[in-house]
Amino acid sequence: MYIYNDFDEGFVRDRIDQFRGQIDRRISGALTEDEFKPLRLMNGLYLQLHAYMLRVAVPYGTLNGRQMRQLAYIADRWDKGYGHFTTRQNIQYNWPKLSDVGDILEALADVEMHAIQTSGNCIRNVTADHFAGAALDEYEDPRPTAELLRQWSTDHAEFLYLPRKFKIAVSGAKHDRAVVRAHDIGLYLRRNDAGEAGYEVVIGGGLGRTPMVGKTVQEFLPKADLLPYLEAVLQVYNLNGRRDNKYKARIKILVQETGLDVLKARIDTQFVLSKAAFKGVPDSIQAPIDAAFEPPVFNNTRSTVLDDALESDPLLQSWVDTNLAEHKNPAYAMVTVSLKAVGATPGDATSDQMRALADIAEEFGHDELRVSHEQNIILPHIRRADIPAVHARLRDAGLATANIGLLSDIIACPGMDYCALATARSIPVAKDIALRFEELKLERDIGPLKIKISGCINACGHHHVGHIGILGLEKHGVESYQITLGGDGSENMVIGKRAGPGFSDKAILPAIERLLMAYLDIREDASETFLQCFKRLGEAPFKLALYPVEGSQNAA
Repeated sequence: MYIYNDFDEGFVRDRIDQFRGQIDRRISGALTEDEFKPLRLMNGLYLQLHAYMLRVAVPYGTLNGRQMRQLAYIADRWDKGYGHFTTRQNIQYNWPKLSDVGDILEALADVEMHAIQTSGNCIRNVTADHFAGAALDEYEDPRPTAELLRQWSTDHAEFLYLPRKFKIAVSGAKHDRAVVRAHDIGLYLRRNDAGEAGYEVVIGGGLGRTPMVGKTVQEFLPKADLLPYLEAVLQVYNLNGRRDNKYKARIKILVQETGLDVLKARIDTQFVLSKAAFKGVPDSIQAPIDAAFEPPVFNNTRSTVLDDALESDPLLQSWVDTNLAEHKNPAYAMVTVSLKAVGATPGDATSDQMRALADIAEEFGHDELRVSHEQNIILPHIRRADIPAVHARLRDAGLATANIGLLSDIIACPGMDYCALATARSIPVAKDIALRFEELKLERDIGPLKIKISGCINACGHHHVGHIGILGLEKHGVESYQITLGGDGSENMVIGKRAGPGFSDKAILPAIERLLMAYLDIREDASETFLQCFKRLGEAPFKLALYPVEGSQNAA
């Protein structure tokens, strides 16, 4: 895990002092809200429906116990006792008072955290595979790359005022768990035929009102060329990206309007210049980064404790079946802690739950936690012999929901309950779906399923890549929910297809129920997942379930 150096510490503290002065001027009335807006956005502060919201950076989703415990302290002292973990692997506080924000930022800095570049038209928080450094299918830990990019992009003067926000994701495994192709720049760690390390570079991905799958612009980029090549991409985008229309300002639109081949030629031309000026990453920077992500010292002693416990504890067995993943060290497992208890708000964790997670990580997990883009928390290094004890502690904290990858493990944005941009509610829909299928006792029978819900066209809930996506919109003054089918956020990324007319807030749950009941009837057998069934049969039988002739009045 990366530890701040003297530069980091000084930079963050100076930034806080600067922002404190700007906050004071806003409170005194010396700055209007319009004048304050660009200043607060540079420091992760939004103005939502009911209050300010502070978005805290969790670079590549990695935390230690001390940091998680400080997040709990902040929630208790300056918010309402909880935080919301987001699809950018960050955490948001929805109720801070403006006068307290400076103190919150100081508390974050005390544990080497900040809120810089979590908003604004800049390079945002770099994300990565939440199983990084532990996954069995991993070629190389992507976090050293993500950390290098964090240092390179922070306060990069040339890229602080881009045409639009810019997002980068990194994966180093066979399976993409970071939705890399949905990013402005996506990086896959690869090895060429000679065994040399490098990157497949993807550009122009994104969701929102114009969803696009990122396109490969470099099949293999040597590691040493990463920063000058990304400089070239950003420079071409900064010069050519549209600034006349924020809805058409992302690099994906530049790729679409210019053409990949033409844009690649421009990037290659700029790359020649940026590479010639680049002197390489000094060892004084690279060596500490590499050292920070050395794997922990594992206890490889094998034990039958877990096997013995599974024989007598069906709740433990159910949780192990869904919430554990194979670790590259056979004596260990990766534990995903669900923040999706049935009927709860997806992604929310109370301060007590944060403290419990911090305690577990320190005692059992080599002091590491991860935030996933799916709004859950990962304990990446848990010894298999300790899993019964970890499960018991999670159960005591209300964190032992056994649903990872199942229907109730729903991604949902805050929607109109909090967000000033939202046009419909997301949280109540997510809760209603989870509660209904808990009542029907069908979640396990349905099997692997990714439902994703967004409360507006900006798609913070990633609905475009949900096996079932739900988009909430306003239509004639009321909420209307569109359904998309067949999306996939994996390495085989696919944008879901819109099924048809939207449904009212009263009709959306019955529509989802009809859809999944139809799936259970038409699948080949219990091993065929919803997505596999959709790919085999196409959309026709699913649309028929959603819009039966005699029930067409259900559509809004």
